[in-house]
Amino acid sequence: MGTVIMHNVVSVDGFIADANDDVGPLHEWYFSGDHPIIERAGEQYDHSGAGSGFRVSSASAEYVRSMWASIGTIVMGRTLFDLVNGWEGDPPAGDHVVVVSHRPKPEGWHPEASYHFVDDVTAAIAKAKKLAGDRTVAVNAGDVGAQAFAAGLVDEVAMDVVPVVFGSGKRYFGAIDGQHLLEDPHLVIQGDRVLHLKFKVRT
Repeated sequence: MGTVIMHNVVSVDGFIADANDDVGPLHEWYFSGDHPIIERAGEQYDHSGAGSGFRVSSASAEYVRSMWASIGTIVMGRTLFDLVNGWEGDPPAGDHVVVVSHRPKPEGWHPEASYHFVDDVTAAIAKAKKLAGDRTVAVNAGDVGAQAFAAGLVDEVAMDVVPVVFGSGKRYFGAIDGQHLLEDPHLVIQGDRVLHLKFKVRT
C-alpha cells in the first residue's frame, strides 16, 4: 500500500482558512508563477501556462508536480466537498476521491466520477488505500485530517507554509488533543511566497 500523507497549504500560525472558510492569500502562489503543474492529455509542460490554471515558480514546480503525480486518492471532508462542489468530478490530482460524510453523494452528481462517500474516517482511509494501490493517499488537513492523524493512520505530514498570519480560523490540525511527535523535516524547499515542508510521523 502507498503512503498516507496529510497535506494542505497553511498560514505560519497554523490555519488553513478563516472562520468563514476563506483561504485569503494562501493559494496565491499556486497561480503566480510561470510553470504549469498539471499536464493534460496531449499537452506538454511549458512556460506559457497552457493546459492548467495552476502555475508555480521554478523553485516549487518539480516538487509540486511529483507530489501531485504520486497521488492515487484524495480524502476530503464534506465541508470542502461542498465548498468546491467536488471540483465538478475532476480533482486536481489523483484518480479517486473519498469524501468523509454522514450524507450521501448528491443525487445525480457526476455519476461518472470515482467519488466515494464514507461515514467513518478509518473506513475512508482503508477505502482510499485500496483505490490508490501503490500510489499516495492525500488527506486534506482540518477536521478529517486531524481525525486520521490522531488515529495513527497518517504516515507523513506535508505543509505548504505561506507567510501570512490569520490569527484565528480553521486549524491545520483541527481540534486535535495532546502532543504528537514528528521526525525532523526530510524535505525543505523554499519557493516564492511559500515554504514546502514534509515530516514523517514518529511512531
